[in-house]
Amino acid sequence: MKLKSMLAAVMLLAANCIFAQTADPVVMTIGGHEVTLSEFEYSYNKNNAETVVDRKSVDEYVDMFVNYKLKVLAAIEAGIDTTSAFRQEFRMYRDQQVRPSFVTDADIEREARKIYAQTKQRVDQNGGMVRTSHILVMLPQKATPMEQDAAKTRIDSIYAAIKAGADFAQMARQHSDDKMTAKRGGDLMWVQKGQMVKEFEEKVFSLQPGEISEPFLSPYGYHIVQVKDRQLFFPYDTVRADIHRFIEQRGIRERIISIKIDSIAKASVPQVSAEQILDGRVAEMSAADPELRNLIREYHDGLLLYEISNRTVWDKAAKDEAGLSAFFKKNKKRYAWDARRFKGMAYFVKDEADVALVKKAVKGVPFEGWADVLRKEFNDSTIRIKVIKGIFKQGDNTLVDKQVFKQDVSVTMPDGYPIPAVFGKLIKAPQSYHDVRDLVVNDYQEMLERQWIEQLRGRYEVRVNREVLEKVNKH
Repeated sequence: MKLKSMLAAVMLLAANCIFAQTADPVVMTIGGHEVTLSEFEYSYNKNNAETVVDRKSVDEYVDMFVNYKLKVLAAIEAGIDTTSAFRQEFRMYRDQQVRPSFVTDADIEREARKIYAQTKQRVDQNGGMVRTSHILVMLPQKATPMEQDAAKTRIDSIYAAIKAGADFAQMARQHSDDKMTAKRGGDLMWVQKGQMVKEFEEKVFSLQPGEISEPFLSPYGYHIVQVKDRQLFFPYDTVRADIHRFIEQRGIRERIISIKIDSIAKASVPQVSAEQILDGRVAEMSAADPELRNLIREYHDGLLLYEISNRTVWDKAAKDEAGLSAFFKKNKKRYAWDARRFKGMAYFVKDEADVALVKKAVKGVPFEGWADVLRKEFNDSTIRIKVIKGIFKQGDNTLVDKQVFKQDVSVTMPDGYPIPAVFGKLIKAPQSYHDVRDLVVNDYQEMLERQWIEQLRGRYEVRVNREVLEKVNKH
């Protein structure tokens, strides 16, 4: 009895050791949330692949990863993950990863054969298929009597030549106005009812293989047709690939998946919703596939990161006019230029009088409002001016180079606008943040980002298990 107890204890200890070796250890805790080694490795390896230019060491990546996770926590604290917009977008992506598991190749093949059977029945019951060629003499819908007579004379002469022994395919190549089929000797391949206009369809299906019709009229003009062969619908194996392609292109696979999920939900006891079925499949597949689990988590956190960053940094900085102005004034030296620039516009007009009128129209108007004024005054109903507005350094624009910087360069005039002019002034440095807005917005965003990270680091405790970190990609 004692031996059995000792043996059981040894086995239990061995099992615990195996579990400890294979468990996913915690590499860090951020704001009370544990991050496993596998999650960190997934993120690190994905962002430091061979193709990544700025690859990081594990230690360098830790700070980036922590900052990323802190922002996700801030987003959750802000309730972003509970909004309907977030939940809808996340579920849509998440479900895309698991929905394919509900359909098998057998399901698709079954649907393909069903489509084939329906198509074959419809085609065969309507006379099967006809292999035909045609020669077309086109006739406009509102053709004059003279045009009608000319077309009729032409088609009759072609028909007479064929009756006299001329080769149908050769006559189609030389005379048919349907240039696409003319290259193939008029061959329309296999056709079935419902694919052609009534007049053409009735004539084709009234002929037997080898017969050639007399000229007849359709909405497109005059035709002569030759029936080469008739048969029932194609064998399944010859159209299988086309049907499978049709299933994918028309979204039929997704419809099959939805039907299967709904049927599983309805058959469940107790009955559950389709969403619950998908939730269960996600849990099942994520438990079995760490890559999928990490991929879904990555998308979940990425959506939260984007929204919270937009609210806190990107969109906030872009719209904070007072903040941008104050930031620019405090950091003017950062945006100094090494040479003067021309703040104004280079423009071309049709009429000499418009040169002065353009200058008069924008005089006294803030630089940012010039475009609206010019559009309203000169390009409302007719285009009277071609203009490029901006802040130009030497080399940016040939007209500015020539007239402002006095460079010996040639200027290409836009067609129909032979008179060039410039209006504006040379400035030594940016006068406001508007003159270097993109740079200021970028720097302001970086400042807000730094301040945000500092605030998050102060709010949430971060603990890194260095012993586990040493195992990254080494176990």
